[in-house]
This record gives sequence, structure tokens and C-alpha cells, in this order.
Amino acid sequence: MTDRIALVTGASRGLGAALAEALADTHHVVAVARTTGALEELDDRIQAKGGKATLAPMDVTNPDAMAQLCRSIFDRWGRLDIWAHAAVHAAPLSPAMSLDAKDWDRSVAVNVTATGQLIPFIAPLLGEAGTALFFEDPHGGEKFFGAYGATKAAQIALARSWAAESAKHGPKVHVLRPAAMPTATRARFFPGEDRSTLADPRDEAARLLATL
Repeated sequence: MTDRIALVTGASRGLGAALAEALADTHHVVAVARTTGALEELDDRIQAKGGKATLAPMDVTNPDAMAQLCRSIFDRWGRLDIWAHAAVHAAPLSPAMSLDAKDWDRSVAVNVTATGQLIPFIAPLLGEAGTALFFEDPHGGEKFFGAYGATKAAQIALARSWAAESAKHGPKVHVLRPAAMPTATRARFFPGEDRSTLADPRDEAARLLATL
């Protein structure tokens, strides 16, 4: 097989979807998200551009499903060239003393635990030559961002540890900082914001990939 293979977790919308579309110009994309309809729409856009995608409608917090996916990737292609991890749970803004237990648990599960499970699954597929991408959104310590800020910061800390550990021998691990984009998550965090000043996710995906 000569295809270059990209895995995008959190590919249904926003930056994840834009990255999947951009990567499809040069890679066969394995797109993971919970929302089947959004994945099918992504696949339509990729096919319209002449690209190829494999849809994997599943929850990144399900370790058995993700392990099976990684095994399937190995059986079919033997490797991954790039992994872009855009899956995130953005809990509603809330004072720390009023955190909802379910939102906290989901934030930890998606943003921290799943990342800690996925890295050992995916690292062997990337090998020494592959590339992993993480995307920081630094709200840790800001008021009302307790659940999201703390768990996103933990995710990025884990990614930075992996980057330091693999600096000499690979894979290449990058922590990138996207510009503010008019995503559904940002609309919940900043209602009433002038969205005309925000970066288009497709432009931002192209910019971020160009930095590699």
C-alpha cells in the first residue's frame, strides 16, 4: 500500500472536520466522531474533491472500540502517517464551586483519559516517522473555565511530555495553537461575539498544517 494515512479524532465539525478535508488532499483519512450524519457530510465533501475517507462513528472514550480501530488500521495499512487529535468535550462555563458532576466526569473522560489511552494505542502505528498533532486552547485558571480549562490543560501537558520523550527518535509530536474560530464551542463560551473577525476553520487548518 502506498497511500499516506491520516487519523483525525473529533472529525465531525469545526477544526477537526477542516483538518480532515485538508489532509484528504494528500492522505486517505480515517475520520472518527460520534455523529454519523456529520461524518457522512464530511465524506461527501472529501469525495467531491476526489479524496478518500474511511468513516469510524465511535466515541473516543470507548477503549475497546478505539483499540479495535487501531488494530484495523494496522491490518489494512500497517501504519499511520499522521494523527490529528481534535476531539474535545467543552463543558458549559460554571463557577468552580458549582461544577456539575456529569460535566466534570465527561470532561475528564474525553479530554484526559481518552488521550492517555489513545497515545499508547496510536504511537506504535506512527512509529518513528509519523506525526501527532494536538491543539491547545489555554483557558486553564480563568474564571468559569474550571472543567474545560483544567482538563484541556491536562491533555496538553500529556502531549508535551510525549513530545519531549520522542524528540530524538520520533514520532514527531506537535502542540499547535489555532486562532479563534467561529465554532459552536466558541459560540457557547463567548455568546454575542463578533464572529466576522474570527478565522475560518478551513483557512486555519491549512495554516496549521503548513507549519509542519
